[in-house]
Amino acid sequence: MRKTGRVLDDFVIARNPEDESTLPYLLRIPLGEGIILKAKEMWPRTSKVYCHRVEEWPEEAEVVERTKVRSCSRRGAAIDLVLERGRENRSQFVVTNARGRQMIFWQTARTTRQAKPAVSVPGARASGVPDLEIVIDSHERYPFTFADRQATTRRQGLPAGDYGVIEDGNLLASVERKSLADLVSSLTSGKLKYQLADLAALPRAAVVVEERYSQVFKLERVRPAVVADGIAECQVRWPAVPIVFCDTRKLAQEWTYRFLAAASVALAEETVGEEAVRSLAAAPALPPAQPAPAEVRAWAVARGIEVSAKGRVPAKIVDAFRAAHGHR
Repeated sequence: MRKTGRVLDDFVIARNPEDESTLPYLLRIPLGEGIILKAKEMWPRTSKVYCHRVEEWPEEAEVVERTKVRSCSRRGAAIDLVLERGRENRSQFVVTNARGRQMIFWQTARTTRQAKPAVSVPGARASGVPDLEIVIDSHERYPFTFADRQATTRRQGLPAGDYGVIEDGNLLASVERKSLADLVSSLTSGKLKYQLADLAALPRAAVVVEERYSQVFKLERVRPAVVADGIAECQVRWPAVPIVFCDTRKLAQEWTYRFLAAASVALAEETVGEEAVRSLAAAPALPPAQPAPAEVRAWAVARGIEVSAKGRVPAKIVDAFRAAHGHR
């Protein structure tokens, strides 16, 4: 069935006949002459659903749901859709630009709240550091900007991680940034183990993931249990390099900023402490331990040496005891 000029009355969901497609569903939105999209899910229940524009409705598409529409209207770069049913009746399609290309997401009010947690990021400087310099790896694509943080950035190749703190040419702390897809790819390919080994060689290091841990168990192309076990095994093998899951990219940036600031302060304190210990005056050598009088008397009596039962043991008897026991 090809696209026609008539207005569509229903919202239609069908199975995508393209076997190799990662978007298994087709959506038919009754706006104007009709908009056809490929989608990853049948409804945005727990998270936003990625969609992609399709020019024609395939004749062999199997319809799985057809629902009457109460209203369908465009508002700016969004399409508001209200269906004639009691539950899951309101949703929105949003057209946006991400990573240099146009993208479409299907969302509800609930998934929008989940994607944008109701938290405000504090503006206070991290760990009291007024002039934190964060070095961004030169190979990092679409890096954190830290534009609203009290930090400066510069580009440089890093031996480990994507964001680091450098002092006297040495990388003192580093954070490896990953999306969930990148985490899964590097974990299944074995690349993550090499990255963690490099990070573990640093004084301070961590991995930050721009996603909730719960999304691991919604993966489709790989078994969630395999990924969860792999993450746990990495944490056991490299306990000094935590893998931290943050809800959003913004929170991942905030965590990175504060981790690097805290690491910078901790390393400075350690340096001061080491210098203070080295500057302490050397203690004088301790005198040799003196034998107990009772032990010397018992030794002297056993050898027929006259010694008083009380009072101070004569020095010559003490010296004889020490010489007999190899003490100087």
